Amino acid sequence: MALLVLKFGGTSVGTTERIRAVAERAMRLRDEGHQLVIVVSAMSGETDRLLGLAGELHPRADGRELDVLLSTGEQVTIALLAMALEAQGCPARSYTGAQVMIRTDSAHNKARIRSIDDARVRGDLEAGRVVVVAGFQGVDDEGAITTLGRGGSDTTAVALAAALKADECRIYTDVDGVYTTDPRLVPQARRLERITFEEMLEMASLGSKVLQIRAVEFAGKYNVPLRVLSSFEEGTGTLITTEEDAAVEQALVAGIAFNKDEAQLTVSGVPDQPGVAHRILGPVADANIEVDMIVQNVGEDGRTTDFTFTVHRNDYDKALELLQAAARELGAREVSGDVHIVKISVVGVGMRSHAGIASRMFGALSRENINIRMISTSEIKVSVVVDEKYLELAVRALHDAFELEQEAAGLHESQG
Repeated sequence: MALLVLKFGGTSVGTTERIRAVAERAMRLRDEGHQLVIVVSAMSGETDRLLGLAGELHPRADGRELDVLLSTGEQVTIALLAMALEAQGCPARSYTGAQVMIRTDSAHNKARIRSIDDARVRGDLEAGRVVVVAGFQGVDDEGAITTLGRGGSDTTAVALAAALKADECRIYTDVDGVYTTDPRLVPQARRLERITFEEMLEMASLGSKVLQIRAVEFAGKYNVPLRVLSSFEEGTGTLITTEEDAAVEQALVAGIAFNKDEAQLTVSGVPDQPGVAHRILGPVADANIEVDMIVQNVGEDGRTTDFTFTVHRNDYDKALELLQAAARELGAREVSGDVHIVKISVVGVGMRSHAGIASRMFGALSRENINIRMISTSEIKVSVVVDEKYLELAVRALHDAFELEQEAAGLHESQG
């Protein structure tokens, strides 16, 4: 018998038929002897509907009132799922985030979990009930309802699993696991049986939308075994675990991630002197614009430099405006930018013990005549920026180069 925390997203509970299907799945697990805590999102489309109503009344509604409104979406789902379970003869009890005392800070619309009082949940489990908890929400020290931001139900589930010391946290979604890359781009993409927290965190931060980054961080910090499965078909999904728990022979590369939301900015002809980088990036940071990749090249005359970096595409216009002001102060030659770029990354903890990953990556792109604009590396990833038009070609070429369609790809030394 295991204690399992199950999380179902909006698509999985989008209709009463699907809610009934979730209840049936839960009943099968309960009949196997497992204790269950189920975390659910609002029914698909409900959060957007509520935001639309708010927008009709107040275009810049107060964050506190938005949280009061948005939290009702999950409250509907938990009640309906508890009813569906009871209808099948399964004792169940539903709770909002406030009722199980999911304590958060007071950052409305993007709150972070501080603590969870698990006493009530444990009492129900011991009494043989299935506990249904509203995801995405909590309560601050003043008793105000808070929400955790988009995808926050994943974080709720992992946090509950950590507090309860659950045997596993299962995230049910509309895909049947984590793939070596997006199957829509590469039909030969393979579902991974397991992946480390480090790799999943990199994949999530680089554009993979399977899991919310905060949920992966939380699971890694508290060592919560995390599994991604399909809501609509049976299967074992993908287990996300610590590197030590992974297979003895770790695959060289876990997957190819990409991010289409990047934009590139360049300040040319900047005086090559101390403090220039701060004078360029300081105003950008002050505007809460996150900078990703950075490259600085000394000019041919040895006295000037070209400074290039990337930001989220939504921040491009604001960052460009700030750069133009900084360039005038610095006496730079020009400011230019490009929103038609993508970042593509090769990710794998196996890189730590194998050389030649970057060379192999660059060789694959070179054979397709794809020019690399920028490069960044870490212990377990190599990222490049290329023209947006080469996205599909580049991802497919890299997937082939690292033989990711094969089971246990990259295990032999010749791949280094």
